Amino acid sequence: MSLSPEDISRIALLSRIELSAAELETTRDQLNGILGFIEQLQAVDTTGIEPMAHAVDVVQRLRPDLVTETDRRADFQAVAPETEAGLYLVPRVVE
Repeated sequence: MSLSPEDISRIALLSRIELSAAELETTRDQLNGILGFIEQLQAVDTTGIEPMAHAVDVVQRLRPDLVTETDRRADFQAVAPETEAGLYLVPRVVE
């Protein structure tokens, strides 16, 4: 797929980017190069290749999900100016 100068102008308009004539040509060449590279990648036969999430087979060490802190909610709410039903009440700031 090759982009025309009109395509680049439309993309620039949608992106709210102002491009001069020289920048338009440079951008067109760069985007066409990127699209050409994508076409090369799509042409590669990947039959039998399993998709992977990472280039290196990395295994994350996991630990048991255990509670390590005590519940201090009552202590924190005891010093709060106002609470109700376990929630902190704050002054209204938006009308």
